[in-house]
Amino acid sequence: MQSGTLPETGASTLASAEATPAAGVADPAIWPEYDYPVTVPAQDAAMIAGLLSRMTLEEKIGQLVQADLCCVTPEDVRRYNLGSILVGGNSGPDGNDLAPAPDWLAAADAFYAESVDTSDGGVGVPIIWGTDAVHGHSNIIGATIFPHNIGLGAARDVGLIERIGAATAREIRVTGQEWTFAPTVAVPQDFRWGRSYEGYSSNPELVASYVGAMVRGLQGPPNNQDLLSGPYVIASTKHFLADGGTDGGVDQGDSSISEVDLRDIHGLPYGPAIAEGVATVMVSFSSWQGVKMTGNRSLVTDVLKDRFDFGGFVVSDWNAHGQVAGCTNESCPQALMAGIDMYMAPDTWRDIYDDLLERARGGEIPMERIDEAVTRILEVKARLGLFEAGAPSTRPLAGDYDLLGAAEHRAIAREAVRKSLVLLRNDGPLPLASGSRLLVAGDGADDIARQSGGWTLSWQGTGIDNSHFPGATSIWSALDAAMEEGGGTAELSPDGSFTTRPDAAVVVFGERPYAEFQGDRATLALDAELTGPYETMRNLQSQGIPVIALMITGRPLYVNPALNTADAFVVAWLPGSEGGGVADVLVGDAEGAPRYDFSGKLPAAWPLTPDMEDGALFDYGYGLTYSSPARTWQELPLSDTASASDSRVWFADGLPAAAWSLHVTDPSVPTSQIRITTVPATALDGRVSVTAVNHVVQEGARRFDIASGDAAMSLSTFNPIDITREANADILLLFTLKVDEAPESAAIAMGAASGEMVENAVELPATGQFVRYGLPLRCLRDKGLDMTSVQAPFVLETEGGGDVSLAEVRLGMDAERVLPCS
Repeated sequence: MQSGTLPETGASTLASAEATPAAGVADPAIWPEYDYPVTVPAQDAAMIAGLLSRMTLEEKIGQLVQADLCCVTPEDVRRYNLGSILVGGNSGPDGNDLAPAPDWLAAADAFYAESVDTSDGGVGVPIIWGTDAVHGHSNIIGATIFPHNIGLGAARDVGLIERIGAATAREIRVTGQEWTFAPTVAVPQDFRWGRSYEGYSSNPELVASYVGAMVRGLQGPPNNQDLLSGPYVIASTKHFLADGGTDGGVDQGDSSISEVDLRDIHGLPYGPAIAEGVATVMVSFSSWQGVKMTGNRSLVTDVLKDRFDFGGFVVSDWNAHGQVAGCTNESCPQALMAGIDMYMAPDTWRDIYDDLLERARGGEIPMERIDEAVTRILEVKARLGLFEAGAPSTRPLAGDYDLLGAAEHRAIAREAVRKSLVLLRNDGPLPLASGSRLLVAGDGADDIARQSGGWTLSWQGTGIDNSHFPGATSIWSALDAAMEEGGGTAELSPDGSFTTRPDAAVVVFGERPYAEFQGDRATLALDAELTGPYETMRNLQSQGIPVIALMITGRPLYVNPALNTADAFVVAWLPGSEGGGVADVLVGDAEGAPRYDFSGKLPAAWPLTPDMEDGALFDYGYGLTYSSPARTWQELPLSDTASASDSRVWFADGLPAAAWSLHVTDPSVPTSQIRITTVPATALDGRVSVTAVNHVVQEGARRFDIASGDAAMSLSTFNPIDITREANADILLLFTLKVDEAPESAAIAMGAASGEMVENAVELPATGQFVRYGLPLRCLRDKGLDMTSVQAPFVLETEGGGDVSLAEVRLGMDAERVLPCS
């Protein structure tokens, strides 16, 4: 059969279609067949066979396990023969996720040295280090930060994608890593999903057209061997499958779509990835028709490995195995049997190692499956040239720190920014004459972290400022330089005030950084707290000053008030470190002739209303240029977004609000924290079980059965909230609890972004029914908590076990029982 072709529908296919397939079980016969182009050289095959014959069971199990830098030492790698480490979004050498580049290379050397130590008689398989270099080598200070994928989707330039991949690979090699968890090939269908910006487009054909180019840029030619002798790393397409197709856009949620849609929308980009010889595939947290992908053999083995002929190895996502039916973070042989070759077990790697080893010794896991997984991993390592490459610091490009943020790479990123900009409205103010006076306003104008978004130096892209981006250019500084070059002037004023009347104003506004889960939204409305620049636009326009709205965003959003108010509207997406690309297009020469035209086109439809029920305002592919015909702007309808942006409700109907997380922690062991995303779940080594119970709606509350010891149930957000006004107004922290077994003691605590925590002791008698308690915010304010920056506004601490169910957490005044300050 020709590569990539679908089988003809014959009688046998029709017959199988008439039978009702089991939910979540794929039929490989209806999927396309591909030919994996990578051939294992004979000498490598012989070497791997020899290795496998000498490896102990312990060494083999070690190869199947990947630990995070937060929770592993070089000595651990030697002792357990671990196959890989990764660096999560908030990890770094010696606990410093903002460590300088030389520290990263030194850490790579240290882990490598221990992995190849054979003093204990072992075979010493070199380790590989994976990193989320998803828009440049974005964990490293000074690296080039390229636009996030949604902006690249707007650029419509396949050749550019390959050049970005190649530049990213070179910068990764500087600090000694060999593996990037990219490209993301999600095809987002609901942009309420917090990872939408990691997908190139809602159009599977556009995504598919990019995937091969990015893989080729990172890895080189399809059957490339000895990658480490050149400027390459191995890639990982993710997340298999339909992470962008979950119902309601919920991160780690379920996709209930048909198998045909699963194949034709979300499966389409994997063909080009296979054709280019992508070395690894990462499986999604999400599920299809109720079956978690990490445990779905019909998709991971029968479709990906067998039908698609994928010859690399399959890695799971961050503790995703713990969400498979019948599994925990500490034990999940089901994932291995489904086809996972390497467990990403960042903080549970010892437990996974011990569990797999015990089950393998007992014969529960077949050696054939273990050997297959280990062989796949060793083949990828051989393809890298890892066995001959030597220590990371001795390899080509290692330690060449001038390559981080090199002029050539920044030029590619700047080009990408230019090509990604989408013009939605222009009533005449663009391009700007560089010989004129420009006002630059808005809270996002001089904020490189904000224009870079999530997965930048930290997981959520928060907690950093311009000082962490040496060599980068903010939008403000780029506009200022462009105006000065043309003989004009620019003034920065976030609130839109000015000393000299400008000829025009650019107002930069939009989303703040976020990443997975925290970025999930209830609707497609911009948060009310971020709409302050709307008033700035109105004030400027009322004075007769032309206004250009420049939006920083990871997704299309309802922003009709800004579109109605501004004279021109530009979507900049998340442009990254090179704000100069924005100025290149917006600012013309001294007389106003354009230097570069707009060429970006929408990678997804733009919403007319927050819920998209009324269809699109602008369709996929829309985008104006400077030569587009003049058009009369039709005033857009305005929607009430108050309910969608209600920041007073943090937990309801059994779920945290969008951008919030529910955690269980042992207060004395901060690293024990686990996020509760699905139930049933266990935490704290099994001491706490979490299940769903009914309250108002089915499964509208979460029950925490605490067997013994100390525990804390908390709600937190990466974007601290200011509740000073509410505390001064004597508003209550409301929480609805059912206590079936009272703990020995309890307290309600609140935590600030600084890490400070204050608590208020409370009595929670066993009532056996739901009670809405209220604690005055002033109880915590008066103990000195910084109410301007609260990150964990609700923490329930218990001692001595207990059984409590949580139904709601919010601010308000209507408590059934008001608790006293202690």
